[in-house]
Amino acid sequence: MAEAHGFCFCGVAGWLDVLMVAALCVGILMGFPVAFTLAGVAIIFAVIGLAAGVFDPSFLQPIPQRVHGAVMNSTLIAVPMFILMGVILEKAKIAEELLDELSRLFGSMRGGLGISVTVVGALLAASTGIVGATVVTMGLLSLPTMLKRGYDPAFSAGSIAAAGTLGQIIPPSIVLILLGDVISNAYQKAQLEQGVFAPETISVGDLFAGALLPGLMLVGLYLAYQIGVATFDGRKAPAIPQSELGPRAEVWAAALRTLPPPLLLIVAVLGSILAGAATPTEAASVGAVGALLIAGSRFNDGDGGRWERAAILLAGGAIVGLIVLTSFVDLRTGRDGASSLEQAAISIAMALCAAIPVGIIASLRRLARHRVLTAAGDQTIRVTTMVFTILIGAAAFSLVFRGLGGEETVRNALAMAPGGVVGAVVVVMLVMFLLGFFLDFIEITFVVVPLVAPALLKMGVDPVWLGIMMAVNLQTSFLTPPFGFALFYLRGVAPAAVRTADIYRGAVPFIGLQVLGLIALTAFPSLATWLPNLLYD
Repeated sequence: MAEAHGFCFCGVAGWLDVLMVAALCVGILMGFPVAFTLAGVAIIFAVIGLAAGVFDPSFLQPIPQRVHGAVMNSTLIAVPMFILMGVILEKAKIAEELLDELSRLFGSMRGGLGISVTVVGALLAASTGIVGATVVTMGLLSLPTMLKRGYDPAFSAGSIAAAGTLGQIIPPSIVLILLGDVISNAYQKAQLEQGVFAPETISVGDLFAGALLPGLMLVGLYLAYQIGVATFDGRKAPAIPQSELGPRAEVWAAALRTLPPPLLLIVAVLGSILAGAATPTEAASVGAVGALLIAGSRFNDGDGGRWERAAILLAGGAIVGLIVLTSFVDLRTGRDGASSLEQAAISIAMALCAAIPVGIIASLRRLARHRVLTAAGDQTIRVTTMVFTILIGAAAFSLVFRGLGGEETVRNALAMAPGGVVGAVVVVMLVMFLLGFFLDFIEITFVVVPLVAPALLKMGVDPVWLGIMMAVNLQTSFLTPPFGFALFYLRGVAPAAVRTADIYRGAVPFIGLQVLGLIALTAFPSLATWLPNLLYD
């Protein structure tokens, strides 16, 4: 009897890695917090593995180094900065202004409100990178207006949900920052296992550059579909009489006042990264400061706030001047052989740097008076804490999973997939697509990608292409009924007149466009790899 019991226990011990994943899924579906579920499942299965004699406790030793490495990781410092940038723009109602002015600009043409939603969604994606915030903001502001103007509920809901998911792929996306760090580690690990002891590196900038063309391609597909619907079935997207929108000259003047600041911020952040003038972390700090200045300049406090407005505008000009100087002049101090021009540029840069804190203080004072600062800081801290807590729990989970032989199990499963490398990629994409119904992109990035990416990269898959495929795949998952996160966000803020079936029906054409984008990326990998190679090779 004892021998039979031992045989049964040993048999179960061989499946502990699989059971560990199953236990994680059960815990998350039961509603337990993801971060604590990851850590708790790791501890439980580490104890079971020790009792069964199949787990080496030395696998737990790197956990303190992992936590310290996550806190000190210069790439991940960009996460709270980009979150702050997006939250400030949201709380200061800059997104609301953009949507209002573009709706007036495009509203006089058929489908104009849908086009404005897509354009604003792309702009918010490039300035916030947060899917939930974008969907909720546009759902609250645009959906009632579109319904009031006679737009089809399904077409309206689908346009808003799809535009909201653009934050997954258009840089600077939080998804791409996290994916860039994880895939970089996986790529180096795969090369070391192949005997390459001077491994190549992949940066977040590579993923940003790789995502730019696919992101614009999806925006183009959305716009083409909306224009097609407006052209061939105008009842679903009627035009608004120009008389209701106001004189054309006034509409253009209002749009030209509203659009330049966010566009300039996007160009400064993304352009500095792609041009190599700044790292993603440095660009994120520029974005956060720029968002603070834009938000502060938006509020009008009368005559008493004139000096604050002047200080804010001066600080904004100083940032632009610093970016221009950095792009064309070597501003490094403490070096020999600097020319007189470079020394003069360094002096100007120091003066510009001195002007920025004054503008930041003036902007913070304004935001505090209008009760924006506290709300933005609170949400930034909450989201940042969630990201890093999940990162720590995922580190513990992945170490225990590897100690139980899970990495070998994943490698063997992908190797046995029919179709070789193509079959392995398809299997991974399907698994991630299904997991996207139940897990947020943060959990998938920190838990799933470290397990499957090394095996795929050892098969010769391009790391940049793989990262972009994963991002677009998750974007499709978040849009797919019945569990897509974007649909849940929109359902929570949609008027009662919009049925859940309308939201699902409206999302279907955009899901088809997403799948078309995935097929194009599969058939033409250069869509993701051409720009990084051009910029950085």
